Amino acid sequence: MLLLNIQWVSFAVRRFNFAKLDLAKPLCFSTMPAEKKPFSRLSTDVVPVNYNLWLKPCLKNFVFDGKQDIQVKVNKVTNSIVLNCAEIEVASVTFSNSSGKTLDSSSISYIEEEEKVVIAFPEELPTGNGTMNMEFKGELNDKMKGFYRSKYVAGNGEKRYAAVTQFESTDARRCFPCWDEPALKATFDATLVVPKDLVTLSNMNVIQEDTFSDDASLKVVKYAQTPIMSTYLLAFVVGEFDFLEDHCSNGVKIRVYTPVGKSNQGQFALEVAKKALPFYTDYFGIPYPLAKMDLIAIADFTAGAMENWGLVTYRETALLIDDKSSSAHTRQWVALVVSHELAHQWFGNLVTMEWWTHLWLNEGFASFMEYLATDHCHPKFDIWTQFITHDLVRALDLDALDNSHPIEVPVGHPDEVDEIFDIISYSKGASVIRMLHNWIGDESFRQGMHSYLTKHAYKNTFTEDLWDALGEASGKPVQRVMTTWTKQMGYPVLDVKCKSRTDNSVTLSITQSKFRANAASTTTDDSAARWSIPVSFSTTASPLAAVKSILMEEETVDVTIDNIPKDSWVKVNPGTNGFYRVRYSADLLESLLPAVRDQTLPPRDRLGLESDLFALASSGLCPTTDFLQTLAAYANETNYTVWNDVNAKISKLFTLLWNNDEAYNNFKKFALKLFKNTANNLGWNPKEGEGHLDGMLRSLVIDRMGQCGCENTVAESNKRLAAHLNKSCMLNADLRSPVYGIVLSHGGRKDFETLLSLHKDTDLHEERNRIERSLGATKDPDLMKEALEFAMSDRVRANDRVFVIGALATAHRQGRDTAWEFCKANWTQLHDLYQGQFLISRLVKSTTENFGTREMANEIETFFNNNPAAAAERTVQQSIEQIKQKSDWWDREGEAISDWLKQNFA
Repeated sequence: MLLLNIQWVSFAVRRFNFAKLDLAKPLCFSTMPAEKKPFSRLSTDVVPVNYNLWLKPCLKNFVFDGKQDIQVKVNKVTNSIVLNCAEIEVASVTFSNSSGKTLDSSSISYIEEEEKVVIAFPEELPTGNGTMNMEFKGELNDKMKGFYRSKYVAGNGEKRYAAVTQFESTDARRCFPCWDEPALKATFDATLVVPKDLVTLSNMNVIQEDTFSDDASLKVVKYAQTPIMSTYLLAFVVGEFDFLEDHCSNGVKIRVYTPVGKSNQGQFALEVAKKALPFYTDYFGIPYPLAKMDLIAIADFTAGAMENWGLVTYRETALLIDDKSSSAHTRQWVALVVSHELAHQWFGNLVTMEWWTHLWLNEGFASFMEYLATDHCHPKFDIWTQFITHDLVRALDLDALDNSHPIEVPVGHPDEVDEIFDIISYSKGASVIRMLHNWIGDESFRQGMHSYLTKHAYKNTFTEDLWDALGEASGKPVQRVMTTWTKQMGYPVLDVKCKSRTDNSVTLSITQSKFRANAASTTTDDSAARWSIPVSFSTTASPLAAVKSILMEEETVDVTIDNIPKDSWVKVNPGTNGFYRVRYSADLLESLLPAVRDQTLPPRDRLGLESDLFALASSGLCPTTDFLQTLAAYANETNYTVWNDVNAKISKLFTLLWNNDEAYNNFKKFALKLFKNTANNLGWNPKEGEGHLDGMLRSLVIDRMGQCGCENTVAESNKRLAAHLNKSCMLNADLRSPVYGIVLSHGGRKDFETLLSLHKDTDLHEERNRIERSLGATKDPDLMKEALEFAMSDRVRANDRVFVIGALATAHRQGRDTAWEFCKANWTQLHDLYQGQFLISRLVKSTTENFGTREMANEIETFFNNNPAAAAERTVQQSIEQIKQKSDWWDREGEAISDWLKQNFA
């Protein structure tokens, strides 16, 4: 499953089995925000073999009837069977053993807080095979989980509904009683009874279709048996859809299902899938095992996408591309999401983690592999450079907090599972895999992947199983090294100093220590933290290829690099492949800056250099003014991804300065000067020969210039929006988000109403999202309130409301304050809407983390103590920690930053 725009949107989760993994004494654990809820995994006295499942959903009354024959294996004599069950009413249960004897259940009781049903029988069930027959009823809920209803608008303007499933991680139990744990795999034979005029889909191909005997308007659709798989991968969709169809080079039939009348918008995703599916088959050396692959856009969908085997579900914005109105940004996003979910067909579906503690085996690897496939499909995206900003840097930022967690974290209750669908599982997981891939090499990596997937096909695994396979393939101590990255949270900073230098060699002294977002919070326990770190070095003569590599396992090492002139620079971590920060001595840092200015230092290294320096400054390990002065070397930068990361740092500094008007206004002047050359060089109109990344850079730079008050940029934005409105010149899709936001931030009610009118007139969900998030740019108090009211109206889909609120909260100080007050006042409604979903964490994060005083940290802590958000407990603690860190940062350096800005830009 890919969380919505985890890489792209300003804000891509559950009893433990320690049989093979001892996390009882991790090297460094975070403190759980709250006491864990009681939880126990299901007994394996009785386990499923096959579910023969029959469902009859009603899209008028939003209920469904169900029945199932479950073939089971009784491993131990028992007189009761416990299954997972939530919001399902079980009407009857019988059990037949292999000798033909049938027993009716003696009682059916529910343990609601544990989401379980206990089926008792009048006598003991003997060991061996048996069949349990059940009849039950449920609701097509409006919670975007389980078996739910998804609202959409037909071509005639009529509101209609589709029936959709979202089972990961623990919501198959809301559709049918089952053993809803990833290790309790079975096969599934599904039958759906639905209206004849509706499309009905499941994981497998249709093998039989008949008229329903009780109602000629309904059809009975039976699907082929699935492979052995976990319950969370089962899927059903019933509704109105069009589709495009093609076959990949391996002969697998691929369809992209779209809203009616929009099949052309599925073409881009279809082309990606046609290339990515054979790419994975070749890379892993294992064929895709199903006969078909369906990709479908769902109107109401909480995540970005879900990897159901053979039937992948997506948000519309993660699958559909309009040739005229979709931005380069969105095309890239769709390519990554499609590639991510197809990677799961092997990592997650064919081989599945044994328990949610090992979630990262699914998500970390899919997040890594999506970049490999996207780079294969679209090499001009330069997607691996973008990986650094979208995944590596975000993971480093979060993992520096005391309230982070290890990649492998023990989880039990479903609320705990929801919490770890986060940047650590996805982005840190992908980042340490990228580091590992770089260390052992692609050939060994591919051999290890093939061995792992082949050995464990249709089974469940622990992290150690993967390390064993990669270690055997590479001959390197993968288990020993990678354990230091997955079982302890955090990461090191390498202090690098020049110990000695000759005419043709240099000796560096390198010391590792735990990096913290706030250096003042360092404890004596940090001295015990050690990582096994693959460290490489590049030089002036070899900027792209490492001249030396070591495995650093000690606290301090000396490294001598030969054949390097005295005037040559040395760069640690070339390509920014390692998951750590680097702190250079002043002389080593100074030697790198000319290579930044003339861009002989490669883009990934220019990015890593400023990113590390900013992290060091914000933590208190170097002055922030050093970072600001260093940014002067980036004034002529041409690479989109480097600018994207610099721009993110600029945004964080603006947030720090929100409460100091003079410093804030001076910093605007600083940013305008920094971005000016690039803005002038790019202009507003695409030039002949420009590539994909130029349009994205133009959008980024124009947005920053406009938000900083550049009069020419504001005037041109108004001019271009006016031409777009009167249809004399359509606004380039890459420029719509910045233009909408710039016009509104410097405008008033008329502009606000213009955007609402555009929102009403478009049927492209991407465009609606752009407009919704642009509303947060308004600084008018009345319009801010109206924007929030609009977010909660029927004009905004429930799965998008969080991001509208978040856009206001992150736009400016007034928006932050207004959004927080709104969140508090409407907490009950918002919590009820998103309870048990990752969206509640997104809401908490966006509305709290941009404050910067301890008073607000205390207020937020008090509020959530009184109004608990179970699936966001860790997010609350992370936000509070970040607020306190900003407060300490300002107390420590606020005056120096303000004085520097005043001296240079007043």
